Amino acid sequence: MIKKIVIANWKMNPNGRLEAKRLFAQTKKIASSFPKVNVVVAVPFVYQSELFSGKKGKLLYGSQDLFSEEKGSFTGEVSAIQLKDIFVKYAIVGHSERRALGESDEIVAKKIRTALRNNITPILCVGERERDDHGSYLEFLKNEIRKSLTNISKTEIKKIIIAYEPIWAIGKRGKDAMSPPKLHEMVIFFRKVLTDMYGRDNADRVTIIYGGSAESSNVGELMRGGEVSGFLVGHASLSSRDFGEIVRIVSGNR
Repeated sequence: MIKKIVIANWKMNPNGRLEAKRLFAQTKKIASSFPKVNVVVAVPFVYQSELFSGKKGKLLYGSQDLFSEEKGSFTGEVSAIQLKDIFVKYAIVGHSERRALGESDEIVAKKIRTALRNNITPILCVGERERDDHGSYLEFLKNEIRKSLTNISKTEIKKIIIAYEPIWAIGKRGKDAMSPPKLHEMVIFFRKVLTDMYGRDNADRVTIIYGGSAESSNVGELMRGGEVSGFLVGHASLSSRDFGEIVRIVSGNR
């Protein structure tokens, strides 16, 4: 059975060490309060070495990105080996905000393979910028998944999390998130694409989560009706009250 997971993506927040330490301590407490859920926190690189140095308890450490190469002269980049050294277990890969800066499916595929080689679970983000009446976005998503998973084996696919983040729903209010029935349709679509690539048994063991205006007001309904295993949470992860409520709701969902 796939365990529920909630990932806090702080993005480029907060603006100072003291606030980062406060929010991290609160997130750590939330993780300990709901052991039925894997709670992951992905903080900016600048805070990782300090925040990830102590006892983590139930909280799992994540990175907002990693570089495709393990070592070399790559100014400004952070390698999977360096992340593993500070106990990072998860890495967000192919987020729409990275893709908007020019990151291609080929680069994403390299990052996924690098993460897997270092026992870091890749969180592969996929999502369409807009929808059309002819369903062209489905072909776009299928190609995005296929290209991002280039050279990933049947054994490896079960170690990857797919985070569906429709770009048109990111950074808005809860009411602007995808409806549960539509989300369920997308989960079925992703399972079909994965089944064609890896077979039904392997496809059914891939964790699929949702991101895109996921808030405490809608995660319960999205989880029940959408058939997802958790959420990639952006702005709501910066409020311990809101994030704690999200984790509590996910923990109580069957």
